[in-house]
Amino acid sequence: MKVKRATMMSPDERLEHGGRLGEAVRRWGIPRHDWLDLSTGINSIGWPVPEIPASVWQRLPEDDDDLETEIRRWSGAPSSAGCLPVSGSQAAIQMLPGLRKPCRVGIPAPGYQEHAHCWSRAGHEVVPVPLNSLASDAEDDSHWLASLDVLVWINPNNPTGLRVSRERLLSWHEQLHVHSGWLVVDEAFMDGSGESLLPIADKPGLVVLRSLGKFFGLAGLRAGAVIGDPEITHRLAIELGPWAISGPARYIMALALSDRSWQIETTARLADASQRLQRLMEDTGLSTVTGTSLFRYCAFQQAEAFADALAREGVLVRRFEDPNALRFGLPGTEAEWQRLSNALAIAQKTIARTNAETSQIWQRFFFF
Repeated sequence: MKVKRATMMSPDERLEHGGRLGEAVRRWGIPRHDWLDLSTGINSIGWPVPEIPASVWQRLPEDDDDLETEIRRWSGAPSSAGCLPVSGSQAAIQMLPGLRKPCRVGIPAPGYQEHAHCWSRAGHEVVPVPLNSLASDAEDDSHWLASLDVLVWINPNNPTGLRVSRERLLSWHEQLHVHSGWLVVDEAFMDGSGESLLPIADKPGLVVLRSLGKFFGLAGLRAGAVIGDPEITHRLAIELGPWAISGPARYIMALALSDRSWQIETTARLADASQRLQRLMEDTGLSTVTGTSLFRYCAFQQAEAFADALAREGVLVRRFEDPNALRFGLPGTEAEWQRLSNALAIAQKTIARTNAETSQIWQRFFFF
């Protein structure tokens, strides 16, 4: 596999993410409450947040509240691994690049753009690792690692859903560690989706990022954890400073992570829902659908026109340009499922009609 230099945006340019509902309201003139927002990949039936005691709001966050113990119990991380609660994995994504001198950093393409953006801003050379040229797990294609000092991997990938096995990631880690390299693994969509590296996250140069935003449906809480090489997590903690995560976030995080029954039930529900979404998309004619338990992804040439057709029906999905693709989050209620089904059928007809009209124009052009 070949890696190539990145074509980077300005470091000061803000990236686009899902959930830009206000922008959709302005563009399409549809009131906010009339939208079905499937653009984020966040669990629409999140963990039920209880009332927070007044004392939690009134006291400064306390790092001896046993939250780290609960994170270790939930994750299965060894006691020798560093464990750092953070204000969502985005906080770690922004700060980790500052812990190394400028170097060469491999990042999957396509992938969550904040990784490349933050490493580039910190002065590192970002090297895209194209997913479409990644060989199967059974093949040894990791010679490209020799040119990298850090590999940031998103597992499962956002937005494609590609999973890389634990064994393959460990092989990459071993090759990087030979020359003091790092493997940073973003597992934001890992819950219910495969083998996590958390149980073996004490290895030197290995860092795993987790978040409560996706599976737990608590994106607004801004809560997550960095688990891995204790030296790296210690340095990150110093950079983040005191009270890096709020008291209410720590309180809710501990409760959500300890709720095993909800996690088991939700894993099963999301597995069923994601398969239902895949069937619905395939029935609409969208082929080669991939994803995780929280979203489905499909690359095709007319993605922009299809997204616009859905938006006219008040359904917002996430669009990507390289390659042209759409990512669909999961509806929550049965009424939302029916609304998505209707919108997909209308979008399919709209695209078919446009294709027919375009074909007629070309036929007239060649005739004359």
